[in-house]
Amino acid sequence: MNGFVKCAGALVALELCSACTGSSAIAPSTVAPDVRYIGRTLAVNGRPVTAAEVRTLPRFATIAPDASTKAKHFEYIFNDYGTYASIFDYPTSVKEIGSIRGDGGQGCTNVLYGYGKKSFWDVAGDTDIVEYDVLKKPIKTLSVSVGMPSSCAMDSSGDLAVGILSGAGGGDIVVFKNASGSGTVFKSPLAREYFDGYDENGNLFFDGFTVDSQFQLDELPQGSTKVQKIITSNHVEFPGSVQWDGTYLAVTDQIANAIYRYTVSGTKATLEDTVSLSTSSDCAQTWIVKGLIYCADAGNDDGEVFKYPAGGSAIAVFTGNFDVPLGTVAVRR
Repeated sequence: MNGFVKCAGALVALELCSACTGSSAIAPSTVAPDVRYIGRTLAVNGRPVTAAEVRTLPRFATIAPDASTKAKHFEYIFNDYGTYASIFDYPTSVKEIGSIRGDGGQGCTNVLYGYGKKSFWDVAGDTDIVEYDVLKKPIKTLSVSVGMPSSCAMDSSGDLAVGILSGAGGGDIVVFKNASGSGTVFKSPLAREYFDGYDENGNLFFDGFTVDSQFQLDELPQGSTKVQKIITSNHVEFPGSVQWDGTYLAVTDQIANAIYRYTVSGTKATLEDTVSLSTSSDCAQTWIVKGLIYCADAGNDDGEVFKYPAGGSAIAVFTGNFDVPLGTVAVRR
């Protein structure tokens, strides 16, 4: 994909609902987004994103969904930066029940894996990271000054790590102690950071591209200030989600539509198992809960649910309004 420029000609509808209850009009956009590659990094309307590829389709829904649900579990599909998050209550249904205007990018929550506890974080825009109470009440905003953020992850003590996709600090990690303050910047060998996740010991793993547009997995060990490169025993084509799954470090390859499950010792990650997501096109971010994995599919322009670690075909596909799905997270009340 180096040097390749792709311009999308489809229309994208932007969902304009500002409340999770009641009904509201949804107006489709009449402007086709500018979608192109800068090296291997995809940019939408000039803003780098963490998907490998996108398919933009027109969405002509006229009425926003009604969020009259008694569900306990909720899933969020974060669309392009600065657009909106679509809210779902699977397994109650696969239909969108509401949205959060102005959101986008990726999400994370206050557990290593599984359903978050009543709140979540969203990498919402060019500098801001916003915390929300379920369903959509903003409660805290943090900001980075070294570049455009790409990802976030929380450890079990409440620290929040934010990756930097582009700008002066491209590839770096900013760690907010107790998810507060201005954060501490940790330099990394990456040129662009895509996804990050903590393991059960507080080690932070993150992936992205080097200056040569090659995949690389790195680690910031717990208590250390120095980032180290992790060598994987297999080839990973394109950076994807990094998340502890309770047993292994799970790294998604967006091009292979697969999740590689590793054991990590020192600076080596040994492949133990591969989970194939056979009906996905490009799971930008995935989120693992017990027995399931959620996928924000930028290629299929939807949200999907798979069995985990079985993989295979999707067992559910979310229906609603999507605009370059980039991230997902699952939370309970």
